[in-house]
Amino acid sequence: MTEEEDALWQMTQYEGFEVHVAPLLRELDESTSPAARQPYTYIGYVCHPGADPKLPGHAVPFHADGDVGFASAADALDEGMHVGRTIVDGTHPDLTVLPLVTGGV
Repeated sequence: MTEEEDALWQMTQYEGFEVHVAPLLRELDESTSPAARQPYTYIGYVCHPGADPKLPGHAVPFHADGDVGFASAADALDEGMHVGRTIVDGTHPDLTVLPLVTGGV
């Protein structure tokens, strides 16, 4: 199994979409900057209810920025859910659900 398959995924419905987020324990080493030494990160995706995120074009994946870490799994989960909602709202600077809407999936 991969890290994503082992992850403890949480889901919430938001504005007609599903936001899925999983907190992950990060691997830290000596090269990790002191500001990024928080042990948790997150991965996530946004999709229509019931969509298969493994199929191309059925989900918008996202993750924490590389050096961003969180003190707890709960903090990582909260931030991931927030980011997922910004993707749905159209306020995220780089990601949008527009392809999900216009692509008909």
